[in-house]
Amino acid sequence: MINPTVLVEIRDVAKRYDDSGAGLDSVTLTIRSGESVAVLGPSGSGKSTLLNLLAGLDRPTAGTVTVGGVRVDALGEAGSARYRRTAVGMVFQFFNLLDDLTVLDNVLLPAQLAGTPRGQANDRTTELLRQLNIDDLRGAYPGRLSGGERQRVAIARALVNRPALLLADEPTGALDTAAGADVAELLRDINSRGQTVVLVTHDLALAGSVTGRTVELVDGRITSDAATATR
Repeated sequence: MINPTVLVEIRDVAKRYDDSGAGLDSVTLTIRSGESVAVLGPSGSGKSTLLNLLAGLDRPTAGTVTVGGVRVDALGEAGSARYRRTAVGMVFQFFNLLDDLTVLDNVLLPAQLAGTPRGQANDRTTELLRQLNIDDLRGAYPGRLSGGERQRVAIARALVNRPALLLADEPTGALDTAAGADVAELLRDINSRGQTVVLVTHDLALAGSVTGRTVELVDGRITSDAATATR
């Protein structure tokens, strides 16, 4: 059952860029704790802008962005860095793993940056590697892994600090069909355990298989917000 607690509250948000007009225009959106939401739209619709605002990587021109009771848009540089380390986890299309670190150390790194005691960080990392079925790869380097394996490592890294919000930006975009289906199933399982997920994608099938709600953006405005047709 979805927890009715509001986790994300975006109110009257606009983001304007001098060179390309409005990235977002009067967007209001609420996401409850435990929801899994897909954000869809064509290129240039504002999907990445919305993700960056939720991640604290950018600030709105107008309006407010609140996550877990924190006014993300009002944070300074140090506060934004702390917020990204502890409150959000991010999964990217091209993994963004560090090639000179092992799987274990890639997953451990965010916990170390957050100041988590070493023993606690190791226990959490081991738990995630087992949960995501990559414990046997802990000593491997990313360059020796398949795309699906690397995305599993990236998801473990995103979850190591137990973030309230998981942001996934085209997480299957660089994977073949079988690996993409595997990652989709993994995201669905993570959400079933209570993790709030916001998925940005062009893939209607992925949105339908992973999320319970779909928000569509066109030209920086929400044009549709409804239950996902199939899951």
